[in-house]
Amino acid sequence: MSARSSNGIQQQQQPNTTPQRLQSTPWFHGKISREEAEMLLVPPYDGMFLVRESTNFPGDYTLCVSFGGRVEHYHIIYRDHHLTIDEEEMFETLGQLVEHYQNDADGLCTSLTIPVPKKGNPEVCFDTKDFQNAGWVIPNDDVKLGDVLGKGEFGDVLLGYWHGTKVAVKTLKDPHAVQMFLTEASVMASLRHPNLVQLMGVVLDGPSSRISLVTEYMGKGDLAHFLRSRGRQQITKKDQLNFSRDCCAGMAHLEAKKVVHRDLASRNVLLSDEMVAKVCDFGLARDLTFVGDASKLPIKWTAPEALKDSRCFSNKSDMWSFGILLWEIYSFGQAPYRRIALCDVVKFVEKGYRMEAPENCPAEIHEIIRQTWDAVPENRPTFAELLARFESLRTAYV
Repeated sequence: MSARSSNGIQQQQQPNTTPQRLQSTPWFHGKISREEAEMLLVPPYDGMFLVRESTNFPGDYTLCVSFGGRVEHYHIIYRDHHLTIDEEEMFETLGQLVEHYQNDADGLCTSLTIPVPKKGNPEVCFDTKDFQNAGWVIPNDDVKLGDVLGKGEFGDVLLGYWHGTKVAVKTLKDPHAVQMFLTEASVMASLRHPNLVQLMGVVLDGPSSRISLVTEYMGKGDLAHFLRSRGRQQITKKDQLNFSRDCCAGMAHLEAKKVVHRDLASRNVLLSDEMVAKVCDFGLARDLTFVGDASKLPIKWTAPEALKDSRCFSNKSDMWSFGILLWEIYSFGQAPYRRIALCDVVKFVEKGYRMEAPENCPAEIHEIIRQTWDAVPENRPTFAELLARFESLRTAYV
């Protein structure tokens, strides 16, 4: 059975479930070796533990527990869509398994007591089996790859064909970024809106066991390039308002779902052949509970409070970024703060500097931009509030 997407493309009907996100797991250390795990479990307090990906059984996990001056390694078996150590007690998630053995040793050398936290921020852990169980896995042979559409930090984006439909295929080159990649896929799977790029599925059995995300194809590419290449000669005021409204609608949905994008910019907005703008690239997106570090942030688009402290990312910091995006739209893709050195942008903004309105920018749009750049996050409008204003403005062009 198929369904028609917002851009008119015939698509396969998508699963109604999303991969289950495990709890924040400071004890999950990913792909570390047996020897590295044992080094982390020193000094040897009984019950100290961590969970790692199994080296002998790829795709499975290993529970490492310190007891009596040595480390015991328990193979966590995946069977019949459940996790188990003894094939008697069955669990749906690693979190449930760990909680059980914290309450009762139940056959282990000892009950779990002190988790060994991973250095840095806790990860959100996803098992590829979660995607299989949720019906989001696409067999590799079902997707035919074409030309490269773009290149990213962790892989390329290629044109693809899935059951005769054009799709975009985002490949993963760096195996160490698997969890980030699966996090992006899980976020996309949980968010369905006409102004958010839709995930079609995940390929888990590609060449060299690479993981790929399959998303809807957006024929006109990213908004940043479109604005710069078409310019004032082709882009109308109505187009600009529609782009603004579409982006705001997509962000209002994220806001309603309590999801923070953290990298909103014209480069992360795609246009369909019908000129519908859709927010994309949720590589940095996180539920409000899970906030990462600020080591690779786009300074010119990031709110000052988030640059100071990554825990301050919020829908209000996204609103600041939305103001920069609006400035990009009405300047036809010019680079923000183009007369200020990157190293000085933060200092200027903290002192109260704000960019002037783009040439011929409507007064009502400049007022919205001004409000998004309020130094006090709580004073910035919500996306829901701005969406109502954009809808009202659009009536003038009907």
